[in-house]
Amino acid sequence: MAKGRELKGRIKSIEGTRKITRSMEMVATSKLKRAQDRVVAARPYARALEAVIADLYSPELAERFPLLRQPESGAQGDMPKSGGRAAVLLLTSNQGLAGAFNANLIREARNLLARLAAGGVETELHIVGRKGIGFFRYIGAKIASSRTDIGDKPAAAHGSELVDGLMNAFIEKKLDALYIVYAKYNSPLSTPPVAERVLPVTPPERKGAARDYLLFPNAEEILTALLPLYVRNAVYRALVETVAGEQGARRTAMKAATDNAGDILNVLRRTYNRARQAQITQEIAEIVGGAEALSG
Repeated sequence: MAKGRELKGRIKSIEGTRKITRSMEMVATSKLKRAQDRVVAARPYARALEAVIADLYSPELAERFPLLRQPESGAQGDMPKSGGRAAVLLLTSNQGLAGAFNANLIREARNLLARLAAGGVETELHIVGRKGIGFFRYIGAKIASSRTDIGDKPAAAHGSELVDGLMNAFIEKKLDALYIVYAKYNSPLSTPPVAERVLPVTPPERKGAARDYLLFPNAEEILTALLPLYVRNAVYRALVETVAGEQGARRTAMKAATDNAGDILNVLRRTYNRARQAQITQEIAEIVGGAEALSG
């Protein structure tokens, strides 16, 4: 009966694991709903900012704003020319058990860093989240700054804290570009990693006819206030979309783990029942054989 006891032990262990994965799936589902609400709430404000900037933008005004300064591009479209300097801000999670979520983000960041290096661009790496920090420390990469305190409830202030210093460096011409690598949230099942250039600001395309604004005091002062808000909001949106993507990926991973545990339990229970039936049959055969021997 050693095999039967071993199977019972495995069944009990997997039942315990399934309870944990099911609980984690439920927690991720609850957090995902709140994260989705933050994503939905952040998008209209971003669209409104884009519309206003697109309507106010003109090439003459652009020359007066450092954040709109478009440096000479390198061999690849939006990348600075050789000898330039770029910052890469990578957003990952503090926790694992989310499938390939963090691995995909890290791969996207490594690809971006490799493209920049191939173009002769010097880079500095800024990371949010323990998973990204742990990986790049493991491979011996230099990390300019790191944060692990933002968690799964990012606020607009976190976006400002992450990007204000980099904006100042860009204005002072210490940086030629800023890229952010994050998970774009399309749905719980679609959270692709993307690398997006945040600085210099690319003027949004005007959609439809220009709106008739009453500008006070003037377009220049309004853009002076709106452009930093636009950059900070871009980083904030990346934070909330990454959190939503993390919870979606974790829910999917935990549901798959729960379903797989159920499949394994079914196989183990059938195997245990067959082993038990075989043992009972053997015991009956031994009893019948013994009785026949005694009666003979």
